Parts: sequence; C-alpha cells; structure tokens
Amino acid sequence: MCPPTKANPETGVQTDEKKQHFDDIYVCDTPVPYKTRIMDKLEYISDDFNRAMFETHISPVFAGTTGGPIKYVDLCSCFGNTTMATLHGMSYKDICANWSTEDRCAKIEKPRRSLSEKRETTVTAMDISSQALSYGKSVGLYDETVRCDLNDRSSPEFAACKKAIAEADVVICTASLVYLELDTIRELVDSFSSSPGMMLVNFLNPFALEKADETKRILLEKLGFVASRATRHRKLSQLERDNYPEFGEWALLELWVLEKK
Repeated sequence: MCPPTKANPETGVQTDEKKQHFDDIYVCDTPVPYKTRIMDKLEYISDDFNRAMFETHISPVFAGTTGGPIKYVDLCSCFGNTTMATLHGMSYKDICANWSTEDRCAKIEKPRRSLSEKRETTVTAMDISSQALSYGKSVGLYDETVRCDLNDRSSPEFAACKKAIAEADVVICTASLVYLELDTIRELVDSFSSSPGMMLVNFLNPFALEKADETKRILLEKLGFVASRATRHRKLSQLERDNYPEFGEWALLELWVLEKK
C-alpha cells in the first residue's frame, strides 16, 4: 500500500500526509526562502552526495566522447540546486552562499561544466512550479523548461516531458520520486529506456517506503543497476518527528545510479 496522500489545491501535487511540505516556498520567485527554510534550517546537505555519485559514475561515461550535445534532464527540478551541484560543481555551502540574498542569487557563481570537452551539455528542466522554472532559466541553469503536472499523463505537457526524456543522455530525479505516481514513473522510465544513457535517482527514508520498493522494481525492469549509496538527506521537521517518533533526527537518502540496457 502507498501512504495516505492529499492534493494541494494550488499546485496539484500529490503528497504523503506524514511528510513535511513547503508549497508556499515553491511558488516564490527566487530560491532565497528555499535556502533559508530548507537548506539552512533543516541542513539539506544531500546534494554533496548527489554530486559525488554523479562525478564518480556518470561524468566519466561521457568524458572524451564526441558528437552532438549531451542532453541532461532535471526531472522535478525545482530551483535547480542539484543541477548546480552536478553540472556546476557546487557544494552545499556554495549553493547556500549563492542563494543567500535576492541580489546574489540572480547569478550562478560557478559556470556550467560540460560532461565532455568535445561536446556541449544542454539542460532541460521539468517541474510543476512555473516560478522555479522561470528562475532557473533566467540565471542560465536551464536551457529549456517544461511546466507540467507530471501526474496528469493525458496532458500535452506530459507528452513533451516523455519526448525530452526519450532523447536524454542523462536524467536526474533527486528526492522527488515520492511525488510521482507509480504509473507516471513507469511511463517516464519506458520512454528513457529506448537508447543509451544514465540516470541518478533518490529514495527517501522514512517516507513512502512501500512505494519506493515498487519504484525500484519498475526501474530495474528497464534499466541496469550501476551503483548505490546511503547518506543523510536533511533533518526531519517537527511534524515528521511527531509522525515518525522512532526514527531519530535525520531523513535518510538512498542514491541509485542506473544505465539504459
């Protein structure tokens, strides 16, 4: 069974009722509230580990390759902190500093690094927050964006997302799979499995554990397993500590790297 969920009437996001949500932050025009209330207050450190997994298992696959652009897709991208970590080489502290004020966050302080010195790397971001996507494009994190409720699989925007993922060389979805329905995950993975490429995904603990197991089965039906790592993600909020009193202080993260078969 999946945990009880509710839909936010403004964003349409399906959420686990036991998990803390920050819907008011995601509709802000800049990431400063995200930095203050999540990255600072809850010590959202997991992008350091995402960067390490990316640099160890994904970047080397493309180093020295030739051809057209390397197409990178950030699925459920939000304001782009994980893309800052993986493509711009920024640490948790770097990102916090860059997003510390409204003025400072208007420019990304480290340039994008291409995965191959002989190929351009382009970024397509997909998210339900139009504000987050607009921010990412305005500062050069994203080249293309698709604003989409990814659980509305009949929409033309979802078809555009599937097309972009089908053409992608790299897909990341970090700490966001928990918001996607299993049928959404299945359709997106089916799209991605049509040609060679790499994927980085995260699973959260203690949230929606049975759903995470089902998601892993879907991924392994189509993709080859490369590597995994368990780390701290962020501190639990007071709501989450009340709902998971036996779990302790930290939400944990399981990072997986997969490859197209």
